[in-house]
Amino acid sequence: MKTEKKEVYNFQSEVKQLLHLMIHSLYSNKEIFLRELISNASDAIDKLRFESLSLPELYENDSDMKIQISINKAQRTLIISDNGIGMTRQETIENLGTIAKSGTKSFLQSLENKQNKKNELIGEFGVGFYSSFIVSEQVSVRTRFAGTKTNEGTLWESSGEGKYNITNISKKTKGTEITLFLKKEEEEFLEIWRIKNIISKYSDHITVPVYIQNYDDKNKTYFWEQINKAKALWTMSQSSITDDEYKDFYKHLTNDQNNPLVWSHNRVEGNQEYISLLFIPEKAAWDIWNRDNKHGLKLYVKRVYIMDNYQEFLPSYLRFIRGLIDSNDLPLNVSREILQNNSITENLKKALIKRSLNMLEKLSKNSKEKYQIFWNQFGLIFKEGPAEDHDNLARIANLLRFASIKNNSAEQKISLKEYVDSMNSQQEKIYYITADSYEAAKNSPHLELFKKNNIDVLLLSDRIDEWMMNYLTDFDGKKFQSISKEDLSLNKLTQDKKIKNDELSTEMIDFLKKVKKILGDKVKDVRLTNRLTETPCVLLSDSNEMTTQMAKLFSAAGQSVPELKYIFEINPEHMLIKKVSLIHDEKKLNEWINLLLDQALLAEKGNLENPHKFISRMNKLLILP
Repeated sequence: MKTEKKEVYNFQSEVKQLLHLMIHSLYSNKEIFLRELISNASDAIDKLRFESLSLPELYENDSDMKIQISINKAQRTLIISDNGIGMTRQETIENLGTIAKSGTKSFLQSLENKQNKKNELIGEFGVGFYSSFIVSEQVSVRTRFAGTKTNEGTLWESSGEGKYNITNISKKTKGTEITLFLKKEEEEFLEIWRIKNIISKYSDHITVPVYIQNYDDKNKTYFWEQINKAKALWTMSQSSITDDEYKDFYKHLTNDQNNPLVWSHNRVEGNQEYISLLFIPEKAAWDIWNRDNKHGLKLYVKRVYIMDNYQEFLPSYLRFIRGLIDSNDLPLNVSREILQNNSITENLKKALIKRSLNMLEKLSKNSKEKYQIFWNQFGLIFKEGPAEDHDNLARIANLLRFASIKNNSAEQKISLKEYVDSMNSQQEKIYYITADSYEAAKNSPHLELFKKNNIDVLLLSDRIDEWMMNYLTDFDGKKFQSISKEDLSLNKLTQDKKIKNDELSTEMIDFLKKVKKILGDKVKDVRLTNRLTETPCVLLSDSNEMTTQMAKLFSAAGQSVPELKYIFEINPEHMLIKKVSLIHDEKKLNEWINLLLDQALLAEKGNLENPHKFISRMNKLLILP
């Protein structure tokens, strides 16, 4: 075999950190390295099948796709080879010398913070190949990209200690061959029965046959034995698949070490023929909020792999759904652009959205505990639904969960149906409040009237909530109403009469006039209220104006926000208001009214434009007799 001079390269710095953590740490489940290498080999064969649709010559007269494993006990080596797409020299450097994925620092931090769960992280971050160094003192990779000349192969070698060698070699066959030089203490992985058990556990249902080289003692010959079913699980009848097989296939498909919460396996025949297998994970992916996060379904056409992470079948608010679709109707030489403009794709998307929502509805009815796990992990994402999918708004609304006064917990558990079913018989609307945090919402002075009259209020404290409520206008015939906005229905609801001037003392009427004069155009209006029990005053937004939380969202997004003019409501029964109303000194009264306004602003917005001025005014009034 002709070889050329070796070239030495340094690993990317993040890879060095990663390898150090892997090699110098203990793993309770070392066998995962084989799962990762088999998965990579399977992907390489899938990619060759796809590329060969337009370039059949890439098969190089070898269309019998397979993965082979051989063992040499004397040399303590384990060899995993495939006849898939292979890699060019540059791809070898890019794929094995760097972690070309965003969020690497987050991964390393997670790895360091979860010392007892490191095996759960392997694969989840696209670094499965490096798990081979858990059991190996040296790893070599011989590879050649399909369709290139035999002398254009590449040899990659490393002991995992910061450097690797690259050599140009000749390689007769396309694909990749990985040789693991096992550590002495890892000789268990040189036993055929051990390899068979691992393949059966993790890789039984990959679509590529896996063979192991065995020895026939009777005939004194070597032979290749297939050790996996190599049948696409999704093509099998549901009755023949066990729950454990579904769970194992999910783990193989997603590299997630947790079991799925629920799944849906569906075969459709007729005008459109396809198979879908959808899973809802138990745990959110580490980078699901990252803009570079790849999500979507794995796409097959007539059992031929087309692409990973195809996003056009599911909207963004369902991006936590994992799984695959195998269609008989899409063209085999399909491209991303064709798919995006294909009416068949649009019909498939509607069907898959329906199937996903069906899955969630069944989960919410059959297991509140599991649905709560789903909501705690993915509720923030699902809340994007009302804005994205108006066609399914009613179904999405039914699946939303909220915290509320009566629930008395920050955990979002109450459904809108449960809220409506427990409404006061005279209650016309679904009341809610938005705030920066659960504690801020729970302790808002706006709630005093509702607590007094035993009326439940939804407490919305996620950043997305205010945006979501712009699209969620009603449920089951009941309109939503923010309690921080002016609402005439409250008078009817509580049967309290509006405060009238003839029921007030002369002093309070005069006081109201003075407040209006002092505040001027700082507020939209000043009036007395009976909605407060423990707070001297509160700010309300006009029913036609932007709420405080929406203004914060606009501001955080760098957009200009119009000046908010609030309605300043005063509680005439509060001791502080009664005391302030008796002050005749104009300067002192001015200070008190502005202090009360600042207090109300602080309660409503969570901050003040000039907190120093507020503190100075408060200290001054505390000193005065």
